[in-house]
Amino acid sequence: MPNVALLLAQIVVVLVMARVVGRLMRKVGQPQVVGEMVAGIMLGPSVFGAIAPVTWGALFPTESLGFVNTLSQLGLILFMFLVGLELDTRSLRARGRSALIISWASIAAPFAMGVSLAYLLYDSLAPAGVRFSAFALFLGAAMSVTAFPVLARILEERGLTRTPLGVMAIACAAVDDVTAWLILAVVVSIARSGEAGPFWITLGGTALYVTLMLTIGGRLLARFGERVSRTGTIAQGELARVIVVVFVSAGITEVLGIHALFGAFLAGAVMPRDEKFRRALASRFEDLLIAFLLPLFFAFTGLRTQLSLVVSDASQLMALAAIMFVAVSGKFGGTAVAARFTGMSWRSGVVLGALMNTRGLMELVILNIGLDIGVISPTLFAMMVVMAIVTTLMTTPFVIRFSRGLPDAQPLPAQSAVPVAT
Repeated sequence: MPNVALLLAQIVVVLVMARVVGRLMRKVGQPQVVGEMVAGIMLGPSVFGAIAPVTWGALFPTESLGFVNTLSQLGLILFMFLVGLELDTRSLRARGRSALIISWASIAAPFAMGVSLAYLLYDSLAPAGVRFSAFALFLGAAMSVTAFPVLARILEERGLTRTPLGVMAIACAAVDDVTAWLILAVVVSIARSGEAGPFWITLGGTALYVTLMLTIGGRLLARFGERVSRTGTIAQGELARVIVVVFVSAGITEVLGIHALFGAFLAGAVMPRDEKFRRALASRFEDLLIAFLLPLFFAFTGLRTQLSLVVSDASQLMALAAIMFVAVSGKFGGTAVAARFTGMSWRSGVVLGALMNTRGLMELVILNIGLDIGVISPTLFAMMVVMAIVTTLMTTPFVIRFSRGLPDAQPLPAQSAVPVAT
């Protein structure tokens, strides 16, 4: 029987720490989610555990972390549902060829560099017994991801949401998210092929399920969304049905051997695209997620992150430097060069590159999956967490510095603006 008092104490400490550090980060111009990420690391063995090991061990004993993990996993399922729900394909259609070129470049460059880096890191940082193909593909996918929700929040806070640059960033990030999760689905199926059946059965079953969701599932959900779209509100019974759909979809992809989060993302992606429906549904989940469940995920990630592994010797620091170089040059550089190729100015390309280099929460989600399925080691996990935080911290200063007076950072005419759910 779980120690309820201990669990409640853990939750209180996590939420207070997340709010305090989040507010401090907002005062220096960073999104609150960055502060929550940092708060998670501070609560882990690298800071709190090092400063007060006895107190830390009493508050976060290893055997109690399963309950925090369970709550955080429920939060992640709902979060990935919202990510899928908020995908806006209209922004991609509005930018057409340029958005596709930049998106593909912003994925291909870091992915190729990540796979190449895997050759250098495999012997020293891959867990024993993991296949090189799974390790390399995972590293490529982790380098390719963009934190769509964090990027959208930064654009909103800087007043860039309805500018040519903001619309392009949203379009590219949407493509990046979908592509990264498809790659991750392949990685997980390879890593789990021994326990979930042959690889081709896993992928075949997933392809069939995705097809059914995009066709039959989409039509059924469209009917369900009609009343909500008319009234702009969602009743408790309707909300319960949505939650059932999300959890069933997550359970199916977990059984198929991909991951529950992929199913939750897919459930969101096939929901009706009507703006009223999305707002009504998102408003029911966002406050609970932001104020309660996601801080628990950041704390659980921090409790798994051992920064001492990163600084244990010079070779580890060199590996971290290589990871940072590949992450920034691949994502930031690949995006900026592709943007210039499509006719954007270098300054616009730099701002877009900085925005696409935002990894934030999505990166932490992917890293936790990699650690759970045994594709990456605790040492590499810690290095990648550092990379995720640093690249996210870089974004706002670059955007502020290079977007001042930029023509692409001026609002579009009202009729041209593409609505973006944040």
